[in-house]
Amino acid sequence: MTSTPVRIEELGAMLAPEARLLGLDVGTKTIGLALSDVTRSIATPYETIRRTKFTSDAKALAAIVEEMEVGGLVIGLPINFDGSEGPRAQSTRAFARNLARHIDLPIAFWDERLSTAAVERHLIEADATRKRRAEVIDRMAAAYILQGALDRLKRAGEHG
Repeated sequence: MTSTPVRIEELGAMLAPEARLLGLDVGTKTIGLALSDVTRSIATPYETIRRTKFTSDAKALAAIVEEMEVGGLVIGLPINFDGSEGPRAQSTRAFARNLARHIDLPIAFWDERLSTAAVERHLIEADATRKRRAEVIDRMAAAYILQGALDRLKRAGEHG
């Protein structure tokens, strides 16, 4: 099982051609999901999983990984503004470690600072109601995280 996280730049070389990436925005109550296209250029909000027991969450994620032919995971890491890692980052790392026991895919973390705030601002500008924002914020934040990672992968490929 792949349990050690990889750098985002290393992830591209570990993927089969046309394997999608699944982006995760792991929260305490939900997990927002986003999928890349097969060329790994565009991240699209996919769905939000309401968290229950970890094993159930892992099974739901494993089913999506299989169904959508996912080759790797990008998990948003909530780093503090000063660059340190607090309890939320530690919790996310623990989630990834546990998930690696259920899903044998490379996992990379992506700094998710400001992702939810940026998405919320975008939704407010788009005049989304508070109810609509609550419905889509997690998966849109996952797409924001995944898109940043895809852009980094593309730049790494151009220079590597």
